[in-house]
Amino acid sequence: MKDKACIVGVGATGFCRGEGSGKSLHGLQLEAALAALADAGLRAGQVDGIMPFPNLGTAEGFAASLGCENLRFATTVNMGGAAPVASLGVAAAAVSSGLADYVLMPAGWNGYSGSRAGAIVQEMTASIPGGAIARDFYLPHGLVAPPQWYALIARRHMHEYGTTAEQLGAVALAMRKHAQLNPAAVMHGKSMTMEQYLASPMITDPYRLFDCCLETDGAAACVVTTTERARDLARPPVYISGVASAQPYPADEITGREDIFRTGLTVAAPRAFEMAGVKPADADFAQVYDCFTFEVVQQLEEAGFCARGEGGAFVQEGRIELGGELPVNTHGGLLSEAHVLGMGHVVEAVRQLRGEAAGRQVADASLGVVTGWGDFGDGSIAVLRN
Repeated sequence: MKDKACIVGVGATGFCRGEGSGKSLHGLQLEAALAALADAGLRAGQVDGIMPFPNLGTAEGFAASLGCENLRFATTVNMGGAAPVASLGVAAAAVSSGLADYVLMPAGWNGYSGSRAGAIVQEMTASIPGGAIARDFYLPHGLVAPPQWYALIARRHMHEYGTTAEQLGAVALAMRKHAQLNPAAVMHGKSMTMEQYLASPMITDPYRLFDCCLETDGAAACVVTTTERARDLARPPVYISGVASAQPYPADEITGREDIFRTGLTVAAPRAFEMAGVKPADADFAQVYDCFTFEVVQQLEEAGFCARGEGGAFVQEGRIELGGELPVNTHGGLLSEAHVLGMGHVVEAVRQLRGEAAGRQVADASLGVVTGWGDFGDGSIAVLRN
């Protein structure tokens, strides 16, 4: 499927916390979808494929609201935060095989005003493959929220490889620094120092407050079509050169894995790079799903940007900041821009490859990587080029 499909339109709503968006879940995603269609120069009636985010809408509902009279492809990839990037592969397969002409992928929620911790945990344990294990063995013993689950992996990495709090802080600071260059970011205008990071409250060891992603209201969307159709549209196409997704084993449990650091990305990344015919070192930037700081370190390792155990050192000394060896999450990511379920990372990658990222633009960006992380380590990755 290399370069047979393109992302031709992206869009997003504003992002907020505080009093919330004041909009419905459906309305937020429709706003982002219409922005993506306008960006592509498409009418809603031309969309014949829709891939909603898991549990946050139906293709039928979006089709009815948008006026998509010829919906003939509808599916959802159930991989949590890995779903948007994994869906790029399914959408590319659909358009390149003729199952659809234009596939719309919306994702968004009232993640601050409409979803509090209890609801999120209930949804996650229901959607994780074999979620009964979390329900029966994690929750009764106090492991009741994502930061607690993922902290198990982070703490083990610190034990085995000497990863430090300051190295996790380097991730948080890089995301916050990038957000200062992004007026749309929730944390724009709110800079942070290492001292402030280290002084933030401990949430679940080793995760402090600023190791944890934002809860925000907002939505984003993209449109995928074939290379041939892309030539006639309004915006420069961004080619899907390589894409893959996979799950860890077992997918429903963390502590019982033979290799606690092996995630879906460990399996998916080599396949995506092979499809694209490139190496991790060829990437000009990476938009990495940053639900927590250590998950950035881990994904950089498992995707092949550095060896396992070297991720802590890799993120230090400005290496993942703009101007560094591998700029990561140039928009601020989930940690400092907004949590729109990973779709914001796709939007930012497209804008970078179009040269539309203004003050945070990576110079001469021609190849970028986007990852997704979901559930207990589902992984997805796309290699995109202009």
